[in-house]
Amino acid sequence: MRAARLLSLVLLLQNRGRLTAGELAEELGVSVRTVYRDIDSLSAAGIPVYGDAGHHGGYELLGGYRTRLTGLHADEAESLFLAGLPGAADDLGLGEVLAAAQLKLTAALPPPLRSRAGRIRERFHLDALGWYREQDSPPALVALADAVWNQRRIRVRYRRWAEPQEVERRLDPYGLVLKAGVWYLVAAVDGAVRTYRVSSILRLDVGEDVFERPGSFDLAAHWQDYLAVYDARRLRLQASVRIAPALLAALPDRLDAALVRAVEDSAGPPDADGWVTATVPLESVGLAVPTLLSLGPDIEVLAPGELRRAIAEAAAAVLDRYRPAGTSDRAGEGDRSSSPADRVASRARAARTAKP
Repeated sequence: MRAARLLSLVLLLQNRGRLTAGELAEELGVSVRTVYRDIDSLSAAGIPVYGDAGHHGGYELLGGYRTRLTGLHADEAESLFLAGLPGAADDLGLGEVLAAAQLKLTAALPPPLRSRAGRIRERFHLDALGWYREQDSPPALVALADAVWNQRRIRVRYRRWAEPQEVERRLDPYGLVLKAGVWYLVAAVDGAVRTYRVSSILRLDVGEDVFERPGSFDLAAHWQDYLAVYDARRLRLQASVRIAPALLAALPDRLDAALVRAVEDSAGPPDADGWVTATVPLESVGLAVPTLLSLGPDIEVLAPGELRRAIAEAAAAVLDRYRPAGTSDRAGEGDRSSSPADRVASRARAARTAKP
């Protein structure tokens, strides 16, 4: 355990340069006193660690010292070949770079680990895209990635939903995010950080101006905050629903994660038939109707009344479309000679005209 921590300390200094004892302690999950002892042990072992006191002090490696990767455990070496997505690297123009890096990494490993690491690629493949989706590879992506890396200010013509649909923006590109096969640009415009879908960029001009990227900006943390705000802004309609037991078990395969979490958090105890009542956030009545209809008869909207009536109208329209020619649409619910479709249509019409 201590040997692994000492190696991690050396790699932190090698990759990040000067770090204080407090920063090292936080990264390693130990006390500052433990860091002092580890530094002494490294120095005694001949590792050239140099420390400066004072407000701007810290520890660093002298003389361009570099350690080799012979300290990797077998599991660590294997897991390295699962890191990253080849498709994403190709999109960014880094496919050959990734392949070369993996070759160098393989060559640096001792023979026993080399064979075990290669076995990972033979047995595991990561495909991060959802079903029925293709990789989004916008033509501007490579040039955009270069602007992000070199902190070059850009000017874009962008297509959006709001009017006017096509706008021009002067942006400081902070980073790129790949979400479910779709590339997004996180950039600053007039001091505010915004998110843009890369495939909606109609024209990209990379300038010569270099911008200063804030040292405190954390792309991963920003993206998590953005997703939370996006869901809160997107899901503004609160609907009360009843859900059958069979559908409840299948919800993770039928709805997106935000809606599934909402059901899990708000579901009450099952009734005598096993149905549960829950509150789900939805975007709007218009967008909610096809989503809820796709779940079939195992879900019932209780409120709001506007959504309940809209679903009843849509269901009645579907039944009218598929009713056999010549069949009367006046069949009542109590008419045993009517077809099941007619009886459902009658109930749908009753719900449509009922008060909320």
